[in-house]
Amino acid sequence: MVRKPKDVTDAELAVLQALWDRGPSTTRQLTDLLYPDGPRSQSATVLKLLERLEQKQCVRRERPGGANVFSAVVRREDPIERRLQAVAESLCEGSRTPLLMHLVDPERLTREERDTLRALVDELDAKNHKKKKS
Repeated sequence: MVRKPKDVTDAELAVLQALWDRGPSTTRQLTDLLYPDGPRSQSATVLKLLERLEQKQCVRRERPGGANVFSAVVRREDPIERRLQAVAESLCEGSRTPLLMHLVDPERLTREERDTLRALVDELDAKNHKKKKS
């Protein structure tokens, strides 16, 4: 049976974002990054968050030279996917279309964002066209 990934809290997400941006890091490095002016006791908080993320299979712990080094094993897109699906299920009966329509409201998008969106739609159309030919 495949385990359904659990959603991450905002605090866990902050740790993941630091790992995505910085790469593999020790608890100390993450604490210094997330709580630059905080007390050393914040290290225990960061370690607890890392342990919860490890249980959720979002990070991996390695011990090269004895120090715990943590790495993200989920893609940045994974939590986005889970949260958007949860919103779609709770607000839109599971459909993502109303969410997308709201997000791509032309009055809210810059010209660059509209161009990026057009390119994405063109790319999706091209992929679907190739699949139909196969």
